[in-house]
Amino acid sequence: MAETEGKDCPIETIESLTKEAESLKKKLEDERQKLNDVTLATVADRLDIINYMNIKPRRTLKGHQAKVLCSDWSPDKRHIVSSSQDGKMIIWDAFTTNKEHAVTMPTTWVMACAYAPSGNLVACGGLDNKVTVYPLSLDEDVTLKKKTVGTHTSYMSCCIFPNSDQQILTGSGDSTCALWDVESGQLLQSFHGHSADVMSIDLAPSETGNTFVSGSCDKMVLIWDMRSGQCVQSFEGHESDVNSVKFHPSGDAVATGSDDATCRLFDLRADKEVAIYSKESIIFGVNSVDFSVSGRLLFAGYNDYTVNVWDTLKCVRVCLLYGHENRVSCLQVSPDGTALSTGSWDYTLRVWA
Repeated sequence: MAETEGKDCPIETIESLTKEAESLKKKLEDERQKLNDVTLATVADRLDIINYMNIKPRRTLKGHQAKVLCSDWSPDKRHIVSSSQDGKMIIWDAFTTNKEHAVTMPTTWVMACAYAPSGNLVACGGLDNKVTVYPLSLDEDVTLKKKTVGTHTSYMSCCIFPNSDQQILTGSGDSTCALWDVESGQLLQSFHGHSADVMSIDLAPSETGNTFVSGSCDKMVLIWDMRSGQCVQSFEGHESDVNSVKFHPSGDAVATGSDDATCRLFDLRADKEVAIYSKESIIFGVNSVDFSVSGRLLFAGYNDYTVNVWDTLKCVRVCLLYGHENRVSCLQVSPDGTALSTGSWDYTLRVWA
């Protein structure tokens, strides 16, 4: 008798726990709805419309022999690093359009590149599954001092230095993110939670920033604690791969761009999606998003070769930037907010202001 009772228990327990989980989920949803008293667009009604934007293409950076996959502004607000499908990484002077360094990588499809906060190092990686760091110096060949820092079990899709040159954070096709020590190459923390390729990561803007956000092909957006390695918040809503994630300058929200042809805004305090940026006429996926310095504008690069500029609060498009002749793969507002760089599969980068 006791034995059969023992056998029944696990099933009953699972059933009761599942029911409990469902009721807790419902309670959470009810609590969320209580807070959901007004939409962002309604609140933004009283704000003035952004009428006039004089953004023009000011520079074209030519030199890559294949699709530009990633780019990053230097903290000096003048230089840009870009990486390409041809296996080249180029350091540009965005004012003069001169190339200051051109590094040939051991692999093609260099999908990620990033400047370190000091501006003295760049990191890159891609189909080699590795993240490699290059110290930049004008007097000698950059490749002499290159250093492999970390290795994933699949391609590396994105990388970023979290507030110091000593560490680097990477996202990978193996569905994980990882934090590495640059000097020793040691894995300091790994972040498991996505069920498909991680496409993009971004750091929270606070100086001490211990949180970052990741977007993935599992359509999810996750917020992580860098110290514990735990996922502390998750957002769903996108109907396809999330290709790009970016923290709002306030640190209280995250913008995302997806293959479902929408950008969305998720609020960390309200714990939900608060805005969606889309139009009937926009049917192509979004590859990259970034905010203006104030956070009022959201720039988004699309597969139909355009950049759409959205009013973050009113959720309307205020501007459309034409110029590229193939899909816009990456875009980034310069650190001082005065310019926008875009990279494309048309082999060029453009600087707009």
